[in-house]
Amino acid sequence: MVDLDRLRPTLAGLGHAPTTADVAAAMREEGFVVTDALLYDAVERLQREATGAGVLEPLLRIPGVTDVLVNGADQVWIDRGGGLERVDLGLGSEEDVRRLALRLAARVGRRLDDSAPYVDARLPDGTRVHAVLGSVADPGTCISLRVPSRRRFTMADLVDRGTLVASAVPLFEGLIAHRLAFLVSGGTGSGKTTVLGTLLGLVPADERILVVEDSRELDPPHPHVVRLEGRPANAEGSGSLALATLVRQALRMRPDRVVVGEVRGAELCDLLAALNTGHEGGCGTVHANSAADVPARLEALAALGGLGRAATRAQALSALDAVVHLRRDAGGRRRIAQIGMFARDREDEMCVREALSFPGDGRLVRGPAAEEFLARIGR
Repeated sequence: MVDLDRLRPTLAGLGHAPTTADVAAAMREEGFVVTDALLYDAVERLQREATGAGVLEPLLRIPGVTDVLVNGADQVWIDRGGGLERVDLGLGSEEDVRRLALRLAARVGRRLDDSAPYVDARLPDGTRVHAVLGSVADPGTCISLRVPSRRRFTMADLVDRGTLVASAVPLFEGLIAHRLAFLVSGGTGSGKTTVLGTLLGLVPADERILVVEDSRELDPPHPHVVRLEGRPANAEGSGSLALATLVRQALRMRPDRVVVGEVRGAELCDLLAALNTGHEGGCGTVHANSAADVPARLEALAALGGLGRAATRAQALSALDAVVHLRRDAGGRRRIAQIGMFARDREDEMCVREALSFPGDGRLVRGPAAEEFLARIGR
């Protein structure tokens, strides 16, 4: 195998993208024997470095892969729906991994160096990249790639994948048809975005959906979707566009449904305000360990927007109807585990009462709020 580090100085001085002939000439200059196999390998590796995710690109193309994780130069992991799997892939040295991280950041115009040692961005193909340099990470530069879904899912697909029991499909159709405002909750990688996108596909075709996201992930199978995407500040510290600002803009664009891809900051206050002013059927995702934890999560997020507990409780209970909670079981399967309803408890605090639960064995178990939920969706 040709040592590319010996070729790079010569190729970098060409002033243009190296051709196959340029690579062959650089190999001869460095004393390598130029065979068809060695030349092809060198050109292919240089092309991988210059485009896409470099040496990681083949992993991103594996069917079903949702995440590619790099922990320094010696560890590469992938997730294709069944939990993390270690991959035998050589990345070279720590300097090679750092170079890859810097190039990925440069592709989207983001700064990554020892004074700004981390970056979170989206590549042109939709892949979300997060990188932390080895100066602050052990065992070295870490790169996390989140692969966007390459397909749009239907409710039948969710049933086939075991995410949803078939008997629950009419319940979710009713949830959308009767314009309940809801949040999809769950942990990282539990499938929140996939489920929300699928549910949005049930929205009538004559309705206009406004999607606000920090990084574009939602791609619902619907004919009338407008997307607004936030952006961080540039290297000079200007040009940022917060989700709270985009939610306010979305309300001026005649939406039938306002969707926040991931509620994780002050934008929650604007979303609650919107849902309290006639914008029914809004929805979003939120990180939470259980449906019962969602109220506390909302209170914490609303505090970032300057909203107190009492005001948050009043706004949320008026604006939100239901929670759809997802869980990832021990085998890695992502599934809808529970539907809950927002309510007040005996201490007048906000809570989520269980309406229906799905134990994972095909059953549908009714909870204390089942009658209320079924009445709200016309069942």
